[in-house]
Amino acid sequence: MTSMKVLLLKDVYKLGHAGDVKKVADGYARNYLIPRGLAALATAGALVHAEKVRNAATQLRDKMNTEMGAVAEKLGALTLHFTAKAGETGKLYGSITTQMITDAIKRESGVEVDRRNIGHQPLRELGTYKVQVRLTADITPSMKVIVHREGSEVEAEEAKPAETTVPAEAVTQA
Repeated sequence: MTSMKVLLLKDVYKLGHAGDVKKVADGYARNYLIPRGLAALATAGALVHAEKVRNAATQLRDKMNTEMGAVAEKLGALTLHFTAKAGETGKLYGSITTQMITDAIKRESGVEVDRRNIGHQPLRELGTYKVQVRLTADITPSMKVIVHREGSEVEAEEAKPAETTVPAEAVTQA
């Protein structure tokens, strides 16, 4: 497997920040990074512009982090409740998907999040989960997701409407 050096033009999740020079597989560079405008070949001319790209990306990243700080606090305080049919062992008939979580986030807080930024596999059992939401490369707040059995006593007490925001203290005391 051969590799090549590329200059990242934009932040790439799990690879690096804009302005970084990274060594990646040829196919990854030619088929994914370069066609999408995420990277350019690390030629002598491109390396001259690397510092400009790095400075612009740092300013943009700082701006995004300040804007997303308030959103992160809002999501960090959010508790989502889902009701689902489940068997005797607590396994759900179906699952709570990342799309369902993003829909609930939008409904409860008004914040739109891409389902691919939810850092959890579909929930397939009853219980309480900490789910991370990747807002930017540096900001990933955790929120609480509680999955109740459909028709259970907990649902009748806590979930007045189907999915509501309840302070974490109220959930742990119930």
